[in-house]
Amino acid sequence: MRVFLDKFKYHGLFIKMFTVTLVSIIAVSLLTSTVMIQMSEKLFMNTFSITNSKIISQIKANFESFNYSIVTASNNVLQNGSIKGFLTKPDKNAITSVGSYYEASMQMKRIQSNVAAYPVTITITGINGKSHSTDSYYWPSSLEKLRNSRLTENTLVAPKRLIYQLDMENMADSSAEDPIIVASRALMEKTSAKKYGIVYFAIKESEFKRFYSSFTSRGNDVVILDRSGLVVSSNRHELIGKQEDALLGYAKEIDEQKLDFKDVSVMGKSNLVLSQYLPVYDFYLVNLIDKQAVLSEMVDFKTVALICIAIVFSALIIVFLISRRLTKSLTMLARQMSRITANHFDNYINVTGSYEIKQLGNAYNYMLDELNDYIKQLIQTQKDQRNAELSALQMQINPHFLYNTLASVKILVQQGNKEKAAATINSLISLLQNTVSNISETISVAQELVNLKHYVFINHVRYGEQIVVNYFVSNDCYGYHLPKLIIQPFIENAFFHAFQERNDGHIYVLFSREDNALVIEVVDNGVGMKDYDHENQDNSSSSGSHFFSGIGIRNVQDRIVLLYGEEFGVEIVSDIGEGTRVKIRLPLKSA
Repeated sequence: MRVFLDKFKYHGLFIKMFTVTLVSIIAVSLLTSTVMIQMSEKLFMNTFSITNSKIISQIKANFESFNYSIVTASNNVLQNGSIKGFLTKPDKNAITSVGSYYEASMQMKRIQSNVAAYPVTITITGINGKSHSTDSYYWPSSLEKLRNSRLTENTLVAPKRLIYQLDMENMADSSAEDPIIVASRALMEKTSAKKYGIVYFAIKESEFKRFYSSFTSRGNDVVILDRSGLVVSSNRHELIGKQEDALLGYAKEIDEQKLDFKDVSVMGKSNLVLSQYLPVYDFYLVNLIDKQAVLSEMVDFKTVALICIAIVFSALIIVFLISRRLTKSLTMLARQMSRITANHFDNYINVTGSYEIKQLGNAYNYMLDELNDYIKQLIQTQKDQRNAELSALQMQINPHFLYNTLASVKILVQQGNKEKAAATINSLISLLQNTVSNISETISVAQELVNLKHYVFINHVRYGEQIVVNYFVSNDCYGYHLPKLIIQPFIENAFFHAFQERNDGHIYVLFSREDNALVIEVVDNGVGMKDYDHENQDNSSSSGSHFFSGIGIRNVQDRIVLLYGEEFGVEIVSDIGEGTRVKIRLPLKSA
């Protein structure tokens, strides 16, 4: 798992680029498809509504043609004297009754020829209780029931009009699956307006809907509403006989405001509603366009989705190949750069890929060149430093110092002072051990005091004890560390140069703490430095080489600066006749 994650991390840029591109392509595809579909839907619905407006006009013409036939037939019935006599005169006997019925049947057959183009049943009823129907097979179910029905009642309320109604009362009895639409009209005397009968024209709803059924389709429905909102006819059979007040309201709004259509939610669906009022029927011809159903016919969403997926997939393959090509060289660059570890600065990379990657590769290789040069210079500097330290060490092992010390020991042995000779040799051994050990190591103040005392002891053996060396160490300084052999050279200079004009003197060695620094002072009351320049101490140290003839002050100063920085080092103050003060500042180091 870890190996897999390690390989995966080098492809982070590629994964991010690919993910961002993937999301962008999908988002753009979805947005573009949505906008295009919405625009297509809007254009299609506008076109569809215009086409349906023309269709409604055609349906209206069909209805008017049918109504014209019914009106002609009803006028013929009204003007026919034989029918009037059949419906108004009482029967004197059976012969006249049969004759009257025969004559009425003949007249009705003649009149029915006016509506022969339509499957219509004509029924007449009179005030004398007689009635006749051209075809009573499917309507009416009962003449007695017809006389007392709302059809007759509504007809008598408006006797001068031909009114169209849905026969709701007969639906439950015989033709529930095929309702009847009835056009009825009262028969009246022209002069007295006396009503003597009613003529009914019945047509099955399935025949009535032929006037518009050829213009309907899935999602494109026609609904015929009467003034009360009752569905008289529709290609959707389940709606017939139901009350649709909301749809009636939209139809009236369209008619009154002369609208082309309304985009509303009706019957639980989003529909475009087109409507036209049929005054001769007192009906509203309503066209319902189910937007979702119609658009599903126009737009094959499954095909569109498949095409979009194919386009997105193709685009992703192209993006994958291009992104992979662009990031491959960068991934190789990152992988090669990550292989650089300590002391492996020769890991140069092959410069390949795009222009930008080549520039990065060249810059990286150039950086390695610079880094290797710097390391070489640093190594050379450290070698030089080491050589300088060794040189300083060699200078301290002054052959004259060894010769004089051994000569002093020889004299002490000849004088029989074996104890002092042994102590001198021990001091010399201790100094040599301290000198030849690692010069870069640091030692504590307590250890440095021991070395200084050995050195002073050897000088007292050689030259006498007229020059007294006193040590003053603050109690909190014994534990701090300092580099080896940075105090002894100043004591040696004081011994051999500060007291040339007299035989006695004092050297004071002080250790103290000043803020965050360890301060070491070597003070003598000798003759002082002749050429000391108070204004420029560097000039004094160099020009006064006779004063510091053993180890140069510059060597000690360079070591301290090299180890701890410019804020630490050596300061010297000297006046003729008043002695010299050497002050060494070091950082506080515990180990």
